[in-house]
Amino acid sequence: MTAKVILNPYSNRWNAQARWPQVEEALKSAGVEYEAVFSEHKGNIVDLANQAVQDGFSPLIIAGGDGSIGDMVNGLARAAGSLDKPLGPIGLMPVGSANDLVHTLGIPTDLNGAAQVIARGNTTTIDVCQLNDRYFVNNSAIGLEPYVTTKQEKINWIRGIARYLVAAVQAIMDKKEWQAKIEWDDGSYEGPISLASIGNGALTGGVFYMTPHADPFDGKLTFVYGYRPTRLGMFHALPRTMKQGEGSYVEMEGIHEMDCTFVNIRLEKLCPAHTDGELLPEWGQEYTYKIYPKRLNIIVP
Repeated sequence: MTAKVILNPYSNRWNAQARWPQVEEALKSAGVEYEAVFSEHKGNIVDLANQAVQDGFSPLIIAGGDGSIGDMVNGLARAAGSLDKPLGPIGLMPVGSANDLVHTLGIPTDLNGAAQVIARGNTTTIDVCQLNDRYFVNNSAIGLEPYVTTKQEKINWIRGIARYLVAAVQAIMDKKEWQAKIEWDDGSYEGPISLASIGNGALTGGVFYMTPHADPFDGKLTFVYGYRPTRLGMFHALPRTMKQGEGSYVEMEGIHEMDCTFVNIRLEKLCPAHTDGELLPEWGQEYTYKIYPKRLNIIVP
């Protein structure tokens, strides 16, 4: 069957658009038959993926980053009408800034290698997560992490992973915190938080392991929440968010990590949130997470 390639030209600050000829060449060299369409505005990928499913294309291939993958999954879910059965299959051409899910799944980051993976067509099935009415497949967060995103979106004088690090320093200096009531499968918490992160994958922003033990195959949300009362305490934690194994920040005082199937969070004041690196359009006070085990067929090596 003919594949549908959806390009997010804005991904990686328009670098994805510049790399489109490389994407085309890689897919053609790998023998992938496809038709292509470009996203024209924020959220358009959801509509394009929905239409591609309705038109019978398979697989769907996203050329973009983690946020683009998340949008495609939302389009697939809209076309299916439910998550009773697995969505997809989808293929990934990594032209984003971080490409976290690609790294987690062991897909090559070079375009020729990624195209060869798609051509071979081997699939696996990963979990799909949900925040309120939006699905995601890599990670989501409220509090500090999306607040960092609001900072990095304003940074134009630096590129790549360094932009995330500069934004993180700026966010810590602002020292945002929220009063929260949190419930999950077998526990609860009430008090101040600096951050709350939900992971399907462990890696976010290309360098941070905000949910270091997350596994997209285990049917569980990996949930981390924490409070560090001082800027110095947050700065001590920052380098340890870049460690997945021993020495991770989740071992520090005030930080907690667990696996669960749902999380409900209520906040006393408005707070930003993101799914797969894409900010929700409005800050909110109530966030509900759930998981759908093995609901996305994805092409992997």
